Amino acid sequence: MSFLTSPIEYLKGVGPQRAEVMRKELEIHTFGDLLYYFPYRYVDRSQIFQIRDINPNTQFIQLKGEMESFKMEGAGRTKRLKASFSDATGSIELVWFQGAEWVLKNLRPNVEYIIFGKPNLFNSSFSIPHPEIELVTQQKLEEKKGLQPLYSTSERAKKKFLDSKALQKVTRQLIDSIKENDIPEYLPKSILESQHLISRYSAYQNIHFPKSENILDDAKYRIKFEELFLIQLRLLKMKHNRGNTVRGYVFEKIDHFFDKFYKDKLPFELTGAQKRVLKEIRKDTLSGKQMNRLVQGDVGSGKTIVALLTMLMGIDNGFQACLMAPTEILAQQHFESIEPLVRGLGIEVVLLTGSVKGKTRKYILNNLAEGNIHIIIGTHALIEDHVVFKNLGMVVVDEQHRFGVAQRAKLWAKGATPPHVLVMSATPIPRTLAMTLYGDLDNSIIDELPPGRKPIKTVMRTDADRSRVFGFMRDEIASGRQIYIVYPLIEESEKLDLKDLQDGYESISRAFPRPQYQIGIVHGRMKPADKDFEMQRFARNETQILIATTVIEVGVNIPNASVMIIENAERFGLSQLHQLRGRVGRGAEQSYCILMTHSKIGNDSRKRIQVMCNTNDGFVIAEEDLKLRGPGDLDGTQQSGAVNLKLANITEDVHILEQAREIAFTIIDKDPNLTQPENQPLRRHIDSILLKNPWSKIS
Repeated sequence: MSFLTSPIEYLKGVGPQRAEVMRKELEIHTFGDLLYYFPYRYVDRSQIFQIRDINPNTQFIQLKGEMESFKMEGAGRTKRLKASFSDATGSIELVWFQGAEWVLKNLRPNVEYIIFGKPNLFNSSFSIPHPEIELVTQQKLEEKKGLQPLYSTSERAKKKFLDSKALQKVTRQLIDSIKENDIPEYLPKSILESQHLISRYSAYQNIHFPKSENILDDAKYRIKFEELFLIQLRLLKMKHNRGNTVRGYVFEKIDHFFDKFYKDKLPFELTGAQKRVLKEIRKDTLSGKQMNRLVQGDVGSGKTIVALLTMLMGIDNGFQACLMAPTEILAQQHFESIEPLVRGLGIEVVLLTGSVKGKTRKYILNNLAEGNIHIIIGTHALIEDHVVFKNLGMVVVDEQHRFGVAQRAKLWAKGATPPHVLVMSATPIPRTLAMTLYGDLDNSIIDELPPGRKPIKTVMRTDADRSRVFGFMRDEIASGRQIYIVYPLIEESEKLDLKDLQDGYESISRAFPRPQYQIGIVHGRMKPADKDFEMQRFARNETQILIATTVIEVGVNIPNASVMIIENAERFGLSQLHQLRGRVGRGAEQSYCILMTHSKIGNDSRKRIQVMCNTNDGFVIAEEDLKLRGPGDLDGTQQSGAVNLKLANITEDVHILEQAREIAFTIIDKDPNLTQPENQPLRRHIDSILLKNPWSKIS
C-alpha cells in the first residue's frame, strides 16, 4: 500500500469518527482523495487591514485589535452573543449564533487578537458573524503571511465540526507528511521543459498552500495540463489501437436494399452535407477497420436518414443492424419513422424495449438469433445477455452521452468481430466538449438543412403580451397552421411558481372554444396508446393546438406546425429550448418560436433567452450553453466518465486542452505503446489509473 492509498483515519488529526464523516459527506476515503480535494477559493491572509478600510465591496478582511465588551441577547433559537471589537481606527460588532458559551469562556477583553471573516452590512452598520479568532503572537503573524485555502464542505459535515478551517488543518498535516517520492513525476522531461511545468510534487503542495499568487498560477496550470493531457492521451491511444488492431467487417457492395430505397423510397433529395457524410461512412466500411464515427447535425438536418442508409449498407452485405436510443419514447419515435420508410422492401424492422413482453418478445429474440430480423430498434434492453444476434454488423447509438461506456461496449461485444459504430448526437456538441468526450472518434458534421427551410423567428414575450400572442395564434390557425404549447409541469406545484399544463389547458380552452378550435393534450403520465392517439390527431390536422410537456422534445415531425410557444422558457436550458424549437420549421411556411417568461428573470435566464432570439445555429447555441452551465451540468457528461475534471474547465482552458491534445498526438504518433524509456513512467501512471477505473480499458 502506497502512502496516498492509506485510509484517511490514519492521518493525524482525523481518527475514526471524523473519517466516517469525510467518507460519507465528502467522498474522501484515502490520503490521495484528500490531496485531490482542491480548495475552491483562496483568501489573502498576508495583510492586516484596519476597521476603517471596510466597505460594501469587502469580501473577507483580517483585523488586529481588542475585544472591548460582550453582550448576550435573545433567548432560545434567537439567542446570540455580540462583542465590540476595536482597533486604532474604529470598532465593529462581532456576532455568534452558535458556540456563544465557548466564546465567553475563552475570549477576554483588553487582549490583542487577530480576527478574520466576511463583513455583513445591516442597517448601515457592519458586523462580522462567526469570525476566526486567534491570539496575537509573532508566530501567528508569520503564519498569516500568504494565501489561505477555503474548502467546500456540507452542512452535516459542519455540524460534526468539519468546516473549511478543519479541512485546512488536516490538509496541512497531510502536505507536511508527504515526501517527493510519494508524488512521482511521470511526464517526460521534454514536456516539462516545453510547457514550463513545475513538478507534480510542487504543484500539489502549492495548490493547497501557495506561497504566492505566481506559484499558485503555476500549480493550477500544471494540474490542468495533467488532467487534460491524460484524457487526450487515453482517447488517442484508444483510437490508434482500434485503427491498427481491431479489424472490421468490409461492406463490399451497395446493392438491392440501399439502391431500391434510394431510388423509390427516399422522401426527399439528400443535401450535399448528407451525401458527404455518407461517402465518409462508405470509405470507413470499405477500409477493413472498425468504423467509430460521430455524426453531428442540427435539429432537422437529417441524421436519421443518414443512419438508415448506413444500416442498409450493412443489410446489403448480409449483416444485421441495430439502433439504440436512451429512452422508450425516443426508440418508439425512431421505429415509427423508420419502419414505414422501408415497408415493402422485404426488410423486417422491430422494436425492443422493456415494455415488450410475452409472445412478442419471444418472437423477436428467436428471429433475431436466426437472422430473420434485419433492423432492431430499442433501448438498454438491447444489451441484455439474452439478446443474441446472428450477424451484427452495424450499430447506431443515438444520444451517446446518455449511455455509460460499459453499456455501449456490451452492445459492441455482441458480434464475433466488432460491428461498425455510428454515434449520433441529437444536440450539436461544442468543439471542446467533442474533443474531450469523443476524441477517439472520427467526426462528421451535417451542416446543411434541407432546401426550402426558412429560419425560425424567435421572440420573447411576457404575461403582459398574452392577448397579443393569442391574437397571433388565431391568425396562424386561420391560415391553416398548427401550434404547440409546452409547459414545464403537468400540475400546479406549491413549491414552484410555474405555469402548469392542466391550468394552461383550461385557459387555452376558454380563449379558443370548441367547436371552432380543437385542442389536444400530451404528457408523460398518459398511457402510450392515449399519447399516440393525440399525436396522430395532431398529425392529421384534426387538432390545431397541442398542449404538451417536453415529451415532444425530440422525434416529432409535423411539417404543418408553424408555432412553438414555450411557457416559463426561463426555466429551460438552452439545448432543450433549441430541441423544442426544432419541432417547428419543418415545412415551407415561415415558423415562429415564442418564449413566454416572467417579467422579471435572472441574468443567466435573460442571456439564454437572448441567445435563442439571436441565432438558430445549434453549434453556436451549444457553445453558449457550455459557457453558461459548464460541462458538469450538461446531460450525461459526468456518467460518461470522460469529463471527470477536478480543476480544468474545458470552456475556460481551451488553449491548454488544444496544447495537451497536440502533444498527446505527437507522443502516440511516435510511440503508440509508450515503450520508449522517457515514456515508460507515463505508461505506468496510465496503467495505475486503468486499475482504478477498469471501464477505461474498454476500447
